[in-house]
Amino acid sequence: MSKSESIADFYKNKFDFLPDNLQKDIGHFNVFRLEDCLGDDKPPMSYSRRDFYKIALNRGHNIYHYADKSVEINGTALMFFNPLVPYTWELASGKMQDVKGYFCIFTEAFFNEKIRGNIGDLPMFAVGGKPAYVLNEQQDEYVSSIFEKMLSEINSDYLYKYDLLRNYTTEITHFALKTEPSEGLYKHPDANSRITAVFTELLERQFPIENPAQRFTMRSAKDYAAQLSVHVNHLNRAIKETTGKTTTHYITERLLSEAMALLKHTDWNISEIGYCLGFEEPTHFNNFFKKLTNHTPTSYRIV
Repeated sequence: MSKSESIADFYKNKFDFLPDNLQKDIGHFNVFRLEDCLGDDKPPMSYSRRDFYKIALNRGHNIYHYADKSVEINGTALMFFNPLVPYTWELASGKMQDVKGYFCIFTEAFFNEKIRGNIGDLPMFAVGGKPAYVLNEQQDEYVSSIFEKMLSEINSDYLYKYDLLRNYTTEITHFALKTEPSEGLYKHPDANSRITAVFTELLERQFPIENPAQRFTMRSAKDYAAQLSVHVNHLNRAIKETTGKTTTHYITERLLSEAMALLKHTDWNISEIGYCLGFEEPTHFNNFFKKLTNHTPTSYRIV
């Protein structure tokens, strides 16, 4: 089962070291050339959440998997990833050695006291937002020049370099805000499809369950309707017309899938698994699982 990747995990997987400033209260920031993080000796990028923000400039023919979306871009893409949504990307054509670009990673604490509002509220990082911006040659040159300034500054001894790096990162976000996101990548045939896509993203944001203390709380159609600011009947109609399933069925399927993964890939006891999936009593979880699979959680685990 995919787990959330921490910044420490990132450094261990890519470089087998931890930077000295990882635990500072001011937050963490770093910037890289993409090609320095790729290669046969590097582990593939998994589809999972990270506990940090990421801005990437990738060149080539690639497919990005972000929440419930898969976006294919042949050219230069400026991508924004937040800690709440799982993502990965894959090469659509060519060789991994041909992939070029840049990316920076940073924690929310790096920006907390330095920008107006919350960085997660920016449109490119928001729930249901559009994180992909396809760049032309001139735009590629402009954003690349900012990343090059970051690379130069991160290695400098300048006392206020992190203030400057924060400004460069903000400059990229403002560039994107003034640039229309690539709407063509996210076309939905109608309003029902749009509602279904955002509903699916809200559902997926709650997974994977990574520890017994985590709790799946949005279990009813009303919970999602409230988040989407639509009437529950409207949400139910949209889901049914788009997927052929009821909202409850959709949620139940995803809950069952997570239950099966936890039973197979963790050593948590049945009560812990039931509780983190939102069941107050182990018997409720047992009944739920047996009704849908004809197995008890215990018998499924040992099959």
